[in-house]
Amino acid sequence: MVEPLESQGEGDMRRLAAFGTAASAGFLVAALLGACGAPASPGPGTTSPSMPSVPPLTSAPGGNGAAPTEPPSAPATPAPTAADWKIFKTPDGQLQFDYPAEWTVKDRGAEASPGGVFLEVLTADGKSLATLRTNVATGSECPQRIPYQVLDVVPVPALVQEGVTPNFIFELRLYPAEKDPMKANVMAYGISSAPKPHGPDACPIFHYFTWPPGGASFGGVYNPFDTSPGNEPHVDSPEAYLETSEFKDIRKMITSLRPAGQ
Repeated sequence: MVEPLESQGEGDMRRLAAFGTAASAGFLVAALLGACGAPASPGPGTTSPSMPSVPPLTSAPGGNGAAPTEPPSAPATPAPTAADWKIFKTPDGQLQFDYPAEWTVKDRGAEASPGGVFLEVLTADGKSLATLRTNVATGSECPQRIPYQVLDVVPVPALVQEGVTPNFIFELRLYPAEKDPMKANVMAYGISSAPKPHGPDACPIFHYFTWPPGGASFGGVYNPFDTSPGNEPHVDSPEAYLETSEFKDIRKMITSLRPAGQ
């Protein structure tokens, strides 16, 4: 489950508070894949990966009680700013994906689930953008339903399993009871085989997709307070982040995941 980040300085707090009040309550990101329609957990020998902590975000749908609106599936987007791309094949030879040549893929196999892989994608400056893990447990519970917003959805047909096509999804959630804006809103992106959220609220976030022998995950989190070198300036909301070359390259990379050889 994606958890809120620790509080930042007062300036960031005020900035985020302004985001939260712009919407009637705000929204927290949680990837759902469990009691809300997740596939069954794989057998013994698999472990659930711990998701990285995430920060708050911004606007939510209007407070008129209507269900949040979901954006249409993203149309073809202009070529990302990365000019050169490479292909990376997972150490077990099962999957591959495209990634910008200036980024790095780090093998964290020592931390992988038994029989699985664990890869981390980083920028040239060392900023972590996404992790890919296989042979992980995908079962989860839905302890509470919370307001949400879907920011971007793209089908990933190359990963279809048992007639279900997973989606790349960038979404957020709000925990209304949290008074600290830094803990009230959380955002994440990744591939999910779960049904897309609908109605006024949703389960917490678990971005996993079905992949033999159990499940897998490929995604990351958005932190509007991140100050890593190389970040584009004045990007402190998920709406602004959607338009950055970094996000477009992340989306292209994650949605390129496919069986090796395809």
